[in-house]
Amino acid sequence: MQHLILFTEKDKQHLLKKRKGETKFGEHIQLIPNLTNIYDDIVNLDVDYVIFGIKEDIGVYANLGQTGTYKAWKATLKVLLNIQSNSFTKAKRVLILGHLEYAEQREILLALDTSKKKELNKVRKFVEIIDKDVTNIVTSIVKAGKIPIVIGGGHNNAYGNIKGCALATNERINVVNFDAHSDFRSEEGRHSGNGFSYAFAEGFLKNYFIFGLHENYTSNKLFNTLKKIKNLKYNTYEGIEVRNELDFKSEIKIALDHVANKKFGIEIDCDAIKNIPSSAMTPSGFSVKKARQFVNFFGSHENATYLHICEAAPTKKTETKVGKLITYLITDFIRANGN
Repeated sequence: MQHLILFTEKDKQHLLKKRKGETKFGEHIQLIPNLTNIYDDIVNLDVDYVIFGIKEDIGVYANLGQTGTYKAWKATLKVLLNIQSNSFTKAKRVLILGHLEYAEQREILLALDTSKKKELNKVRKFVEIIDKDVTNIVTSIVKAGKIPIVIGGGHNNAYGNIKGCALATNERINVVNFDAHSDFRSEEGRHSGNGFSYAFAEGFLKNYFIFGLHENYTSNKLFNTLKKIKNLKYNTYEGIEVRNELDFKSEIKIALDHVANKKFGIEIDCDAIKNIPSSAMTPSGFSVKKARQFVNFFGSHENATYLHICEAAPTKKTETKVGKLITYLITDFIRANGN
């Protein structure tokens, strides 16, 4: 796969910060030294989780959003590798595969004028190439009996996660999405705002629950669409956190009931978390604590099939903050899932 760059021992050693008397997470993870075929290379590995990154913001750009989501993978690795390795973090159960990268294409595509429909369509057409790459990797990981943990990029990559799992299991899968937006917009060419609508229309997504929709940023048309389709359910952030009409703990149980009857994916959009640098950062969102509780709750279910953390867009000043957040969510998932 031409866009996949393996994570190497050299990469690991460059990022590791060893301390006397401590053992770091990165010292115990597994790597693939030479890639032949992802499925063949991992099927017999004694790991449960395969982490890979997506260094792209082309899907966000295709949605006319704020770029920068390609930076999340690097920010995560810097922190993840240097947390403690202990009985809680379970580093030996983890393979870090590498990341998808589109640096040359990004440079060309981000120079296009998206106010012109023809040029916008070129950007959206390229998102389909990213879709294929994500689909191929996720399919291979799930077929091999491992759980993908996908980090970075825009929420366009939910499509590849869903399709990859559906192809691997030969059935439609369910998804719970912790998000300020539905990403169920019209099929107008691929971008970060319609990964779920495309996956649903093409028969890869069955039941879908959007947790914490922001009422200010969901159109009447979308609300009407969500209400018409029985497989789609949602609650709103305002209903839970502002008006207190709904209880967070009760709502996560309702969401679980909607998705847990078969294999399901967990999608975490950093736009939903208060003051986290992202493509649509919000001053009014769920706390980091609530996000962690959400991942812990859904990750503990036997049908949890993948975790995807997306839309974070760190700057130089905030990369440690973002890296720590994503690392907490990864390790929360591994702890919950392993128990």
